[in-house]
Amino acid sequence: MLPSRVLLLSLGALLVLSPDSSAAQASSQPSPSPKRTVDEERLRADWANLARYRADNAVLGAPAAGEQRVVFMGNSITEGWARYFPTMFPGKPYVGRGIGGQTTPQMLVRFRQDVIALKPAVVVILAGTNDIAGNTGASTLEMIEDNLASMAELAKANGIAVVLSSVLPVFDYPWRPGLEPAPKIVALNAWMKQYAAAHGAVYLDYHSAMADARQGMRADLAGDGVHPNDKGYGLMAPLVERAIAEALRARP
Repeated sequence: MLPSRVLLLSLGALLVLSPDSSAAQASSQPSPSPKRTVDEERLRADWANLARYRADNAVLGAPAAGEQRVVFMGNSITEGWARYFPTMFPGKPYVGRGIGGQTTPQMLVRFRQDVIALKPAVVVILAGTNDIAGNTGASTLEMIEDNLASMAELAKANGIAVVLSSVLPVFDYPWRPGLEPAPKIVALNAWMKQYAAAHGAVYLDYHSAMADARQGMRADLAGDGVHPNDKGYGLMAPLVERAIAEALRARP
């Protein structure tokens, strides 16, 4: 009987000294993943947001005979053009295909359906600031340049004249402060100007007209230092009109 009593006492001591078995098992399990946001779920399902303009593209159809359609491809700044089209560009066959927050790789993925398939005479590309902000991960200037060049090459191969718009000046991004984007934007714009001259594209310089002494956005042109206000778009409108006219004249 003694060995049995010793065994029972030993087991009892182990139960007292050891943590609760269920608690130990629970602590060894991985923590549940944080709940995904709506934006994260959408990016997983449709990273380039191909669905954004799919129905609009189907309704739009091909240009009418003699129509010189212009597609604006870009991010939230381009998306903002759409509400000004009726007043700033009345009667012009301008089509907005901007999506807020997008970077150049996302635009490149949707370039065929949102630009080429619409058969425009000209595409106005305004892209790169969200890459510098790191919206879809770290991006080097070379990566941004490659994506811009790829969009320009796709357009040219399909008979579409290209307007490469300078990235607008930014001193700091409100949603990601401390990145010091101003010198990167200046460098990217210098590359775009050189690329356009070498490849038959039109370079559209918004930056020079909108920058302050710090190479950020003039305070009177954007409330948040990034997105143009009414005055900002009013300044941009004649600049883009001249660039489009130049691109149309250069078409074969």
